[in-house]
Amino acid sequence: LTGLIEQDLKIGRPIRATRGARKIVALVGPTGVGKTTTLAKLAANLHLRDGVKVGLITVDTYRIAAVEQLRTYAELISLPMKVVTSPVEMEQALAELTGLDVVLIDTAGRSPKDERQIAELKACLDAAKPDEVLLVQSLAAGLTSLEATAASFAPAGVTGVIYSKLDEANGLGALWQLARKRSWPVSYLTTGQNVPEDIEPAHATRMARLVLGLD
Repeated sequence: LTGLIEQDLKIGRPIRATRGARKIVALVGPTGVGKTTTLAKLAANLHLRDGVKVGLITVDTYRIAAVEQLRTYAELISLPMKVVTSPVEMEQALAELTGLDVVLIDTAGRSPKDERQIAELKACLDAAKPDEVLLVQSLAAGLTSLEATAASFAPAGVTGVIYSKLDEANGLGALWQLARKRSWPVSYLTTGQNVPEDIEPAHATRMARLVLGLD
C-alpha cells in the first residue's frame, strides 16, 4: 500500500545552489502558514550547513513586526537583507544583492479570496523573475481550504509546494489527495517552530508513511 501511494506522490528537489549562478526563490501563500519561519529555516540550513551565500528580501510590510522578525534571523545568521514595497524596489534590491548563490524572497500573506492582492503579488514576482515559486500551505487546514488556496495562488506561477505544520495536523491523508489533483511537486515538509531544525526535504516513502499513519 505504501508503494502504491508513493507512485502518486510528486517529489521536488530541495533548493540547490550553483556557485556563481544566483538562484531566486520566492515563498508565497496565505496568512498564518509559517512562510517567514520556513524561509528562516531554509536560509539557516543553506548558509550554515551547506556553505551557500544567501541573501534575503522581504515584501511582508503589512504584518506587524514581520520585517523585524526576518531582520532578527538575518542578523543571527549574518545574511544581507532588503525590504521592498513595490516592483521597482524589488528590481533595485536584486541589483544590489550581488555575488550570492541564492536569494530567498518572503512575500506578504495574501487572502486566496482577494484577486487584487494576488495580482499585486504577481506584479512583484514578475519584477523578481524567480527561478522557483514555492507555495507554503499548512496541513492544519482542511482539504477544501487547501484546494481553494492552491487554485487561487496558481496565477502567481507556483512551481512547487512546501507543506507546513505537520505537527498541528489531524491526519495527513490530504498529502495524497492533493498530490492526485495537482501537478506541483512537494519540496519540503515542516514539523514545528524550531529554526533551523524543523524542516526536511520531501521524500516519497516518508510521505506515504505519514499518509498511512505509520510515522
